[in-house]
Amino acid sequence: MADGERMGMVTATNPATGEKGKSYQAHDLAVAREAARKAHEAQREWRRTSFEERAAVIRKAGELLRARADDYAALMTAEMGKTLTEGRAEVEKCATHCDWFAAHAEGYLADEPVDLDGKAEAFVTFNPVGVVLAVMPWNFPFWQVIRFAAPALMAGNGALLKHASNVPGCALAIEELLHDAGVPHDLFRTLILPSKDIAGLIEDQHIAAVTLTGSVAAGKSVAAAAGGVLKKCVLELGGSDAYLVLEDADVAAAAKVAAAARMVNGGQSCIAGKRFIVVASIKPQFETALVEAMRAFEMGDPTDKATKLGPMQSIEARDEIAEQVEKSIANGAKLLLGGAKPDKPGAWYPATVLTDVKAGQPAHDEEVFGPVAAIIEAKDEADAIRIANASEFGLGSGVLTGDPDRGRRIARDELEAGMSFVNDNVRSDPRMPFGGVKHSGYGRECASYGIREFVNVKTVLVKPVEAASKARVE
Repeated sequence: MADGERMGMVTATNPATGEKGKSYQAHDLAVAREAARKAHEAQREWRRTSFEERAAVIRKAGELLRARADDYAALMTAEMGKTLTEGRAEVEKCATHCDWFAAHAEGYLADEPVDLDGKAEAFVTFNPVGVVLAVMPWNFPFWQVIRFAAPALMAGNGALLKHASNVPGCALAIEELLHDAGVPHDLFRTLILPSKDIAGLIEDQHIAAVTLTGSVAAGKSVAAAAGGVLKKCVLELGGSDAYLVLEDADVAAAAKVAAAARMVNGGQSCIAGKRFIVVASIKPQFETALVEAMRAFEMGDPTDKATKLGPMQSIEARDEIAEQVEKSIANGAKLLLGGAKPDKPGAWYPATVLTDVKAGQPAHDEEVFGPVAAIIEAKDEADAIRIANASEFGLGSGVLTGDPDRGRRIARDELEAGMSFVNDNVRSDPRMPFGGVKHSGYGRECASYGIREFVNVKTVLVKPVEAASKARVE
């Protein structure tokens, strides 16, 4: 239960100050099921609209996102501590996503002919599945939703949003945004629903499928509920992304990529770089360079455009990060930077660098969801690959090397992850599929692969009517 969630109300908390924000009326399961029924009815009409009609709505959503960027960024800052600079960038990314799917959905979902040697016409078509329940996290409160919603709506589906309970204002703002853009009122609804009611809503006959971005535990719960009623789900779960730093890398450049990868969204990202596996011969140089690069991320007021590191999303989250760091040090890790909770109100934690990180330490074995970079030593390339793959997670990964061909080979053939970037930090993009393997989930978002997750891939065969045999004249 979120802070302030009681007696049917949900209250937001500003993580920079600990002060209470606005309260919102929560929904119960009965209200959610009625919303599912109405969404189903609305979707039966929406699926009949043309791609051109849907695209006009989604393009309008992009326009409104840009027009309201400052307001939405401020809302993210107030509810989950994102800096205003990162908030504005997130809104622009959402708008770009809307533009992309408004322009490309029809092509992604165009009928595909199948050659049956002229014996019959055959093709594959892509029909919407119905209403999709989206269970979304707090860390990118607009992007995670729009990343799903734009392609889902363009495909002809409806959607219900169960957002994280610490960002209720963001959740309702997204609903208002889409309605203002022209999405029918009942086709997309936000539900301020307790997590305990998700399984009951999944079971509702008007829900066709589920998408979740969140923890491994949440993913297992949703997958079990969806599997129990034979409904498809797409899961984007945790990550402990490994970046290989090879002996031929430009150390200073590699450290800058590593710091950028680690510190996106204050380190609170599933695809943030978390484990930097460094070949022993350059480990001392990389330690020095990474500390210097990470030192630039000073804590500060998230409303100041110069701030690079705001608060963590909650006191509880901050304390969990601090405990993981403390346990890692107690088990042999060496602290190079940060590592101490500031003595002031709010959920603050500094940019931190650990080295000599090994198996058995939380910084090695667990996902640390905050600004903590872990340096792990490897003997050589093969050892680095082994260490990278020895994880329950497989979301993103990276290779930092002076030889692009070497990096391409390792990224393509060796790393067990849904995404592998060479000499750059992993990020999502509407033009490329996004998702993971192992405990990082399954299914894909973005690009043609993402929009086809929630469609019925249907085979159609049409055999021509045989011409009637001419009557034989004797």
